[in-house]
Amino acid sequence: MFSALGRFVVRRPWWVILAWVVAAAAVISLAPKLTSSTDEASFLPDHYESIRASDLQERDFPQQENIGAIIVFQRSDGGRLTPADSAVVTRVSKDLEAKKIKEVQAVAPGEVSPNKRVQTSVVAMPKITNPEDTQQQDAVEQLRKDLKGELKGTGLDAGITGSAAQALDESDASERAGLLVGVGTIVIIIVLLLVIFRSPIIALLPVVLIGLISPMATGLIAWANEAFDMKADSSVQELLTVVLFGVGTDYILFLLFRYREALRAGEDAKGAMVHAVERVGEAITSAAGAVIVAFAALTLSSLGMLRSMGPALAIAVFLTLLAGLSLVPAVVSLLGTKVFWPSKSWQREPQGTGFARLGTSIARKPAVWTVVSALFMGVLALGALGYKANFDLAGSSLPKDKESIVWQDNLEKGFPAGTTDPTFVYLTSTGDGPLAEGRPAAFRQRLESVDGVGSVAPPKVSKDGTTASYSVVLADPPASEKALGTIKDELRPAAHADAPPGTKALVGGITAVYVDINKAVDRDYSVVFPVAAIAIMVILGLLLRSLVAPWYLMLSVALGFGATLGATSLLFQQIGSQPGLMFMLPVIMYLFVVALGTDYNILMVSRLREEAREGRGPHEAAGVAVRHSGPTIGSAGVILAGTFATLMLAGNSTLSQMGFSLSFGIAIAAFVMAMLFTPALTALIGHAAWWPGHGDRAPGAGADERGRAREESRH
Repeated sequence: MFSALGRFVVRRPWWVILAWVVAAAAVISLAPKLTSSTDEASFLPDHYESIRASDLQERDFPQQENIGAIIVFQRSDGGRLTPADSAVVTRVSKDLEAKKIKEVQAVAPGEVSPNKRVQTSVVAMPKITNPEDTQQQDAVEQLRKDLKGELKGTGLDAGITGSAAQALDESDASERAGLLVGVGTIVIIIVLLLVIFRSPIIALLPVVLIGLISPMATGLIAWANEAFDMKADSSVQELLTVVLFGVGTDYILFLLFRYREALRAGEDAKGAMVHAVERVGEAITSAAGAVIVAFAALTLSSLGMLRSMGPALAIAVFLTLLAGLSLVPAVVSLLGTKVFWPSKSWQREPQGTGFARLGTSIARKPAVWTVVSALFMGVLALGALGYKANFDLAGSSLPKDKESIVWQDNLEKGFPAGTTDPTFVYLTSTGDGPLAEGRPAAFRQRLESVDGVGSVAPPKVSKDGTTASYSVVLADPPASEKALGTIKDELRPAAHADAPPGTKALVGGITAVYVDINKAVDRDYSVVFPVAAIAIMVILGLLLRSLVAPWYLMLSVALGFGATLGATSLLFQQIGSQPGLMFMLPVIMYLFVVALGTDYNILMVSRLREEAREGRGPHEAAGVAVRHSGPTIGSAGVILAGTFATLMLAGNSTLSQMGFSLSFGIAIAAFVMAMLFTPALTALIGHAAWWPGHGDRAPGAGADERGRAREESRH
């Protein structure tokens, strides 16, 4: 099949290129814009308590003020606030409210902190119903400008924090991150390809071709999101850029290395390209299949952000595969050997390379290499025992010098850390009648006695008297581990247990959302991980026609995943003193390391099988496979790891964690799993690795051997 595809593309390259250009133009011009969301609550299913509490609030308290932002005031000289200062705060608040800034419902001055260090003014804004609406961010930007003028000559400093302010700062940081990641990815690919091939044409080839299919992928993903009502996470655009350029460059490299090898063997340019598509086609199709099913497994997630991310990345990889099998061979077949210009190194194979020496060493001592590589990954995996999840995607990912972060810290000098995002507890009647007189006040006293609660505001009762709402300020930052523990282990159990007869209590707010996300992620671990692993094992079994090889190949990627999570935990939590890793990072890391690690394993084992079918023994086949596939996997690993590492340029801890973990995981997958562990263990296992099939024997070899045996028995 792949041979026929190669012949078709090589014979009609212009038709193939034209088809891609027409398809790209149609998708780019007709597809909707890809949008994303930063609202964590919008990703949770309706049955979680925090979402049911939100629905109750919308039903019974539709006019309830939402704290969109908080203005924090303090003296410029660091002293205690005076009554005159408080009068200034009141005046400034009234002046800002009088400006009638869109989305600002009220600007209400609050109390001075008990230690007289800070005073707040609460900016009420309507609840966000459309995560794509940036009007509240625009309102914060205007408030910040007006606030500077209001404070001149007052002796006070002030800044704005809270959810809308963090969203504005995150949006500014994301624009910078997207630009840095895009430029960094392209620069790294060009530089590394220039070093590897010493050809400007090859260096620019992925940039031009993937630059064509990138907007196609974005358009197709936008269509899919619209058709299936999926919400994309705000980080998907940066991740999509890296996946398209990283994986796309990998597939181009797989093809070019095999093309160059065929040319060195004496084939003409067109025949060499047909040979390359035939030999590499099955490997990269299986590799892409493993990546696609791994990403598709995310559709089983209970979190909307992961459920939409999976199909998005699967679409990107599928489009990249199609381009790798058709568009790339078409362009290269037109260029012929000029694609390597001005380098002449494609004409001869270098002797005595490091990969040749490594292959010889693995062939001689496979047991040593198996143990060394397994121990290396196993020791790093021990660091995963210290893993902690962090749910503060906005606050913890922002640079520390952003205004919302600076003034959040200043706020905590005088008020409980949970002031910016209070938790809401709702006590509602389970019958038809209203709440009994006195019950709301008594329930408030029970809530105030809960450990970890800073304060509880007097209850507000709905118009029909059936529901009471309590604003609860936690003693710890809303996204901190302590705050989540307070909701999960203290406040929710107490609220449920102490709800008077005939009533029930629901706990909502952003911290409650984080608790429910944690529960959803734990559930996803038990579903997505096994399904992705089983699906990849099925693909490996079908490709290799073996029941043995898929098991140890998955063992290698499991060790690689553990090593990656361990190294990331050590770097960011122990050395970097961050509160934890982004809560969905292990899922993303697992899928990338497992799927892309399987890519490299497939390429190595496919070549090993090919060498075995040429009549080489298990040890020799492993050595030759490392010699020939090592440069391909090494180059692909360096480029893909480098493209993922560009995420660390964003200056944002969430993308930095993602960038480091994925680049480190790819490096482990390429240089330890695929280049050392897999060929060494395959050599050790020998022919049994292909049981019950005979994947390491040339077609017809079994019949020839049986015929020789029968001939010998007659004599």
